[in-house]
Amino acid sequence: MTARILPFRARKTMRARLLQAREQRMLVRIWRGELEYGSFCGYVAGVGREFFLLRVIGDGLTDDGLYAMRHRDITELEAPEAHGAFVEKALAIKHIVPYLPTAFPLDAVNDVVVAASRRTPVMGVHVDNEEESEFCYIGRLVGRSVEGFQLQEINPDGHWLDEPSPFAWDEVSTLSMDDPYARSLLVVAGHAPPLKQQDDTCGS
Repeated sequence: MTARILPFRARKTMRARLLQAREQRMLVRIWRGELEYGSFCGYVAGVGREFFLLRVIGDGLTDDGLYAMRHRDITELEAPEAHGAFVEKALAIKHIVPYLPTAFPLDAVNDVVVAASRRTPVMGVHVDNEEESEFCYIGRLVGRSVEGFQLQEINPDGHWLDEPSPFAWDEVSTLSMDDPYARSLLVVAGHAPPLKQQDDTCGS
């Protein structure tokens, strides 16, 4: 009896699945189990070499802004989202039409940071700590260099800080834009004050 040899079909890479979801405007759900509890629901707006862009739909069926995330952090991808038909019907009833940008650079983190700063007055910078969980800092881009960039932050009480906070490019896991929390902080904080002048002189 001759054995049948079945052709091996390589499992689709995460990037390929994201590209398919974008092309089909498919509502997806994403988990990043190593970084946080819970999941993100939304539409894939773009896919680059390192990052992808997700228009997030919140649990209250609201438009919660854009998130640029790294492919490698995804631990599970549900495409299409299990309750997608209900979510899309609810969005239609509420007259919410998620806008998906078509030209957003996603190949390298420095390009993502600059593009985010041009798109929104304040952005969320999510960074990994040593325990591999995420912390988020909200503010506006005020400088960049080869090693990283600087953010003028708004603290959780809605006050601008007067000194820049430094971030290394390689510690950034996510950039968020236009999310409701950041918008609320900006409303309370108002216009950013001038940064405190740094004293570069050395004491004798």
